[in-house]
Formats: sequence, structure tokens, C-alpha cells
Amino acid sequence: MDWTVKSASEMGAAIGAGALDPVELTQSFLDKIATHPLADRIYARVTPNRALAEARAASQRAKIGRRLSGLDGVPVSWKDLFDTAGTATEAGSALLTGRVPDRDAEVLNTASAMGLVCLGKTHMSELAFSGLGLNPVTATSPCVNDHDAVAGGSSSGAATSVAFGLAAAAIGSDTGGSVRIPSAWNDLVGLKTTSGRVSLQGVVPLAVKFDTVGPLCRTVADAAQMLAVLEGRGGPDLRGAQGLKGRRFAALQTIVLEDLAPQVAQSYSESLDKMRDAGAEIVPLDVPQLVASMNDAGVLYTTEAWATWRNEITAQPDLMFKPIRERFEAGQHPSGADYVAAWQRLDQMRTAWATATAGFDAVLCPTAPNLPPKIDALMELGETYVTANLLTLRNTRVGNLTGGCGITIPTGTPSCGLLLTGAPMQEDRLLRVAQAVEMALKA
Repeated sequence: MDWTVKSASEMGAAIGAGALDPVELTQSFLDKIATHPLADRIYARVTPNRALAEARAASQRAKIGRRLSGLDGVPVSWKDLFDTAGTATEAGSALLTGRVPDRDAEVLNTASAMGLVCLGKTHMSELAFSGLGLNPVTATSPCVNDHDAVAGGSSSGAATSVAFGLAAAAIGSDTGGSVRIPSAWNDLVGLKTTSGRVSLQGVVPLAVKFDTVGPLCRTVADAAQMLAVLEGRGGPDLRGAQGLKGRRFAALQTIVLEDLAPQVAQSYSESLDKMRDAGAEIVPLDVPQLVASMNDAGVLYTTEAWATWRNEITAQPDLMFKPIRERFEAGQHPSGADYVAAWQRLDQMRTAWATATAGFDAVLCPTAPNLPPKIDALMELGETYVTANLLTLRNTRVGNLTGGCGITIPTGTPSCGLLLTGAPMQEDRLLRVAQAVEMALKA
């Protein structure tokens, strides 16, 4: 049996049952990474010594019945912006070449204490500031459905490490869609957590007010178990996820249905039909206040990102991929008054959103309105790159602006995901609902 293509939950259960040894499992992943023709475009650095040491410890715990969590001994990858002691953490940027932290990020430390095995660090968009995953500075990860297309970003290597069977699950970050977009484009489940829920200590920042940490994996059950491990708590309770009868969903109409690729539109319509067939009530919802905040997104994101990175960028601007650098540089133009006013409007919108969505189990929309663009087309730069990036991030950004949690689920159509957005700090509830939706979409 090839365990490398199974779900993290299945691996964890097999380890607990004594049917799978963490050392053999980890070595299988390391061997596959070493021989895979695309691995260099997925992994920035592999950590075999750490992985095997952690796997040996997990194996011993399993033998004496002292496992630390349901995923103790399961090998995963980490996006290259999580500090890793003694291993370079460069966030996909030449600006950070040779940056070697002396301690793990808090979330990595917590996950390790729960038994996760660290396989290595994955490639990403430069400083996490793109939803496409195009990175000519380091490497561009390929989409699992089209190796000539981008994988989505910024957690591009994270998604592809799982999709190509080079990790059981991955940990990424999401500031405007960077967990959910690559998950959708690579037919995975991706969970965006609420801002402030999972520690950002030791995580290379982009825009801290929006930065979040979340897992990319094969199933909703995996996402639930991964979140528990990242928080250092017991396994999830997904009871209550038996079906959709009696569930009520809002189908967002504002902005998110514009300019959909035909495959995306069809898969979204078919997904809603399957949910209705399973007993769900789906109600169209328009939140007009969302428009102003979407228009303010450039001010909200680029101002904070420029404030965070301006010294490094101005010192060595030529080290950066030009479109990424220009996006950062746009943050120097808004005034302080512009930035404060944008946040005031955002706070007002969040209040309106909370009121409008209070009676629903989740808000629905397509995860990405488009399909993965070809790498060569994006390298022509100019408006092609800018337009594609903004369109790619549009729908997922709704969840970041509204401040809630969100999860994308594969629809069965390649590179098309269904996005569920929930209320802030309601991940456990959203995961139960998402598992019921997942079951309906697979029926």
C-alpha cells in the first residue's frame, strides 16, 4: 500500500493501530521527495535528520501506547516562512538569503510537541505577497492538474507537497487567500483560521493584522485534526456533521460571481444543487457594504506590508521580482488619514456583515473565480500578471476582510473549490458543517 497518498487522519489511525511505523512512513516520504522530478520546485529545503529523529521518537511512543495526539508520527511540510531552528527560513525572497533562526516558530514548536514530523520547508510566493505562486527568484511550484500552470499562492509549495504525495499535510499562511487558493487549485481542503487564533510568533510577517496560519490537506477531518495539533489541544469533535438537512447557507452575490471561468461557474452551480439535494437551504445574500472595503483592500494591505518591509526593499530593490516589489511600493502612497479611514469603513462593514450573516451556518462562493494561469503567460508581466493576481485573490479576500474563518472544499471539478466562510473563532462549528458539505459533494 502506498501510504503517501492517504489522508493524514488515515495515517494517524494506522500508526495508533500498530499497522504503520512512523519511521518507515517518514522514510517513504523522504525517498519519494529525493526521486520526484518536481520536488525541487516544491521543497526549498528538506530536513531528513530532523524528520527521522522525530519519527523514531514517535515510533517508540506508539509502541508503548503513549502517543501525543492522533497525528503523532505523521510527516508534514512547512511553508518557508515558519522559523525553523538551524534551517534557513527565507520566505521565498533573496532579501532573506542566509537567514537561519535559532529557534522554531511557536506553532512549529507546538506541533512538534504534539508529534508531527517535519519533512522540510516549501517554496512560496516572494514574502507571501501574491495569490499566484509565481516566483522566478526561487522556484515556481507546478499545479497538480497542469504542470505548466502556477499552483496558486502564496502557499504554493505547501499545497503541491500534499497534492503530489510528498507530505501528508502542510502548514501555510493566509493573508488574502494564500491557504485557500492553492488548496482549491490543487484539489485539496484548506482552512483559513481567524486572525489571532493560531500564534504568529516566529512567522515571517506580511501584514500582521490579516496574517493567519492554517493547514492544507486532503480531507476536512484532516483539517480538523491539524488545527487541534497546531493549537496543542485534543482531537476534534466532528459529531453533528452527519448531514445537511436543516442547515441554512447564504450564497453571496456581491462581487464574487463576476467574471467566473465557465468551469468554475458550472462546478459552483452543481455543488449548490448537491447541497440542496442533501437537504440544505441556500439563500441568496447581498452585502453592499462589502464593495467599499474591497476597494480599500489595496490601502489596507499594501500600507502595512510596505511599513513592514520598506527598509529591506529600499536597500536591495533589484533582488526582488519586479511585480512583487511594485505591489509593496504601492503602500508608500496612501496617507495616514487614508489608512485610518479605510479601517473605519472596514469596521463598519464587519458589523454589517455579522448582522447579515448571523442566521446562516456559512456563506458560500467559488473559492477562486479563475483557473490556474500558465506560467509563461504570467512571465510576460505587465497587466497580465497584475490582473490575474487581483482576480485570483478576489473571492478569498472577502473572508480576510470580514474577519472570519473559512474553508475550501474540492468540488470534483479539477482546480475548482467551494468556499465556506464562517464567523470569527467558529472554526470547530465550520469544520462540522464543512464535513457535511464534503460528504454531500462526494455523494
